[in-house]
Amino acid sequence: MSTFKFREFNVYYEVHGDGFPFVVLNGIMMSTQSWQQLIDPITQYRQLILVDMIDQGQTDANPTTYTHDIQVAVIKALFDHLNIKSADLFGISYGGEIALQFVVKYPQLINKLLLFNTTSWTSPWLEEVGHAWNFASDHWESYYATTIPVIYSPNFYVKNIEWMNQRKRDLEPVFSNRDFMDRMVRLTNSSIGYDIRDRLQEIGHRTLVVASEYDFITPKNEQIFIHENLKNSNFVLIPNVGHASMYEVPDIFMSLILGFILQ
Repeated sequence: MSTFKFREFNVYYEVHGDGFPFVVLNGIMMSTQSWQQLIDPITQYRQLILVDMIDQGQTDANPTTYTHDIQVAVIKALFDHLNIKSADLFGISYGGEIALQFVVKYPQLINKLLLFNTTSWTSPWLEEVGHAWNFASDHWESYYATTIPVIYSPNFYVKNIEWMNQRKRDLEPVFSNRDFMDRMVRLTNSSIGYDIRDRLQEIGHRTLVVASEYDFITPKNEQIFIHENLKNSNFVLIPNVGHASMYEVPDIFMSLILGFILQ
């Protein structure tokens, strides 16, 4: 549990275990604290490196407008700080977008690439989703209703309604925090204009692309497009699951990661 200096920002990261590095990039609302279930399984075989990007978790906020470029630079600074010469890189959702741009810019630093529930561009659909989130950000319950239920499959939501209700209670103080909400708005806006579709064919790394049947944020056709435009990828579709695959099917989620990186 440490920090390093990137420009004027303190960047928070964690290193667990030893061995070949496995670097994890968070989804937009996630942080290093979201990955506690990874620590024991991954560190049996690899070194696990978690990081909060700008405006996430325990890393400093950036009160100015920015793009994904700053997040790519943060990850490069992390690699430099830890003297990482090669690593497997995992990204989910927003983190997958950063991972794609990172591997294009620094291909020599990546061994295998794992992309879960992500996209290669901010489509008009995704941009409108982001606008809806931002419009709701002045009221915690509106923000919750706009952002949280839709990341789960309808079946999971209904079957786990008590857990979902507790999730809502847990998130009330978080979504009521103005600093947190300002961070979320900036993170969401940082994806405007993101488009790496025409550079996917530059990526020759062994890649695992994972989609979910009921992903309404980054629909499965987005992951199919990534898979079809990469030179060396495997594609997995998880049935009956939404965008938050790590919460809905944690055992399958972990099995896919371990099965790929240990091949």
